[in-house]
Amino acid sequence: MSRVKRGNVARKRRKKQLKLAKGFRGSLSKLFRPASQALLHSGNNAYRDRRLKKRDFRKIWIIRLNAALHEHSMSYSQFIGACKKKNILLNRKTLSDIALNKPDIFAQLIHFVTT
Repeated sequence: MSRVKRGNVARKRRKKQLKLAKGFRGSLSKLFRPASQALLHSGNNAYRDRRLKKRDFRKIWIIRLNAALHEHSMSYSQFIGACKKKNILLNRKTLSDIALNKPDIFAQLIHFVTT
């Protein structure tokens, strides 16, 4: 049987993985084996953290809303319950943005919800 050297294919595969590992520290960006192992771990972490990021942002929005509502002596759960009764369909991201950047409009919104 004839010998297969895989010259171009193997080099391209290794170069592609080393290019993806650019920015890793030490041998993780220079040597193929450690780089490919680091890429496996980084891929798993990226997959997991894309889901965690959504949870973290929602937590931040709720914390911001709760802080802004406590200035108006109202709790987050009371406000969300009142918004549902009044059929206000703004999501938590929008509400926290309004509370952070436009406090006067947010005060009007609280007044509308409570009456």
